[in-house]
Amino acid sequence: MRALKVMGCDGFNVAKSMPLYRDGAIFPAHGCGILWCMWVFAKVGTRLAREVSALQALRPFVESIYFPDWSDHMMNRRGNLKALATAAALVAGSLTISVQALAADTIKVGVLHSLSGTMAISETVLKDTVLMAIDEINAKGGVLGKKLEPVVVDPASNWPLFAEKTKQLLGQDKVSVIFGCWTSVSRKSVLPVVEEMNGLLFYPVQYEGEELSKNVFYTGAAPNQQAIPAVDYLMSKDGGSAKRWVLLGTDYVYPRTTNKILRAYLKSKGVKESDIDEKYTPFGHSDYQTIVADIKKFSAGGKTAVVSTINGDSNVPFYKELGNAGLKAKDVPVVAFSVGEEELRGVDTKPLVGHLAAWNYFMSIKNPANDEFTKKWAAYAKAKNIAGHKDKPLTNDPMEATYIGINMWKQAVEKAKSTETDKVIAAMAGQTFTAPSGITSKMDEKNHHLHKSVFIGEIKADGQFNVVWKTPGPVKAKPWSPYIPGNDVKPDEPVKK
Repeated sequence: MRALKVMGCDGFNVAKSMPLYRDGAIFPAHGCGILWCMWVFAKVGTRLAREVSALQALRPFVESIYFPDWSDHMMNRRGNLKALATAAALVAGSLTISVQALAADTIKVGVLHSLSGTMAISETVLKDTVLMAIDEINAKGGVLGKKLEPVVVDPASNWPLFAEKTKQLLGQDKVSVIFGCWTSVSRKSVLPVVEEMNGLLFYPVQYEGEELSKNVFYTGAAPNQQAIPAVDYLMSKDGGSAKRWVLLGTDYVYPRTTNKILRAYLKSKGVKESDIDEKYTPFGHSDYQTIVADIKKFSAGGKTAVVSTINGDSNVPFYKELGNAGLKAKDVPVVAFSVGEEELRGVDTKPLVGHLAAWNYFMSIKNPANDEFTKKWAAYAKAKNIAGHKDKPLTNDPMEATYIGINMWKQAVEKAKSTETDKVIAAMAGQTFTAPSGITSKMDEKNHHLHKSVFIGEIKADGQFNVVWKTPGPVKAKPWSPYIPGNDVKPDEPVKK
């Protein structure tokens, strides 16, 4: 009771004025069952929020309730109801405080990846990568003394739904940061929401550039960190000295914009318009017989290479058709930007040996950081019984970019001593992390992109990649391609809106 008096609670005075007050104890006359329930709820509330002073002060009061022979301590009905109402209000208030305290004890992290639909083949594993990193961070004490709490949603490869789920994460769930998206069309859907609500998105996949938002950190590759080097390699003697080009992609913003850049780049290198063929298919497309036949016919006109920006589960039928048609790498090499270890899991890769992928990381890269990363993932996949990976664990480029992103975010939050968006953005500038690719990855001080090494790998018979070319060191991203007119005057840092 002294604790309640100190708190200034009306319950003290109300209780003391009643006949039930005897030497610091409350003796119920009626409603014993109700008071017993209240006592149980108060005990639960105490366990939920031991650090909340209000509930701690209430505890002696509640625990003083016991049940002697109630016939000796009769009270009028009105007084009894007053006692019940006062105690109930105190308990309810304390439980409300405890829930709020618990919420404040975690930092919520949004996970926005398609777990169903055409992009699930690629994105599901990124959700698991975020969860692995969160478990690792929590095991080491969390961030700012608080545990990270993942909030996982499934936008289901539905681009407008990405925007709705983002509104939910930022407005309802109150997440401090979002890790998510794979396609540029999903990121474009999310972009106005994170900007309007001043959220924070970490985007882990290569993209077409032509965007620079203060609310987005691009941990994947810009065109000069992937597409341009891939074309340079295929034009070189080592890459086959390609003269003719098939630009084949899924029909959305990333392939069309990337191919616009590549077409301009090829022309700057002397490639004629007639030596460039451009083809697009819808998401989820599965019939590539005609397209592969057309590629074979086009290649009769000179040494030809295919640049593939096909995305999602369409990669499986495309690569199967390459194998069925006998289109070998030595004749018509295919370089892809959205096919990796995960997408090749369900494909017979023996006929695909020698075809290429341009990424900024491969599982096959040998260095201590990658050894640790792959072992960590294998153990996590087995412990969590992750389909496919529990028996055959694979890592890939967007997984690495995701892992780098969440660890850099953690470092920035600790530097800023806050999860407030603008403070974290400022603290992200210049952050470094020892990446599984083998480099010290750095977030650019201005343009919200990672400096990344570029690797080109050949598909091996086991579905892994053999690195055949790499940049001497990390490459700074150019979000505004110089091969699109007008980009030369655009700033290398986000414009504040």
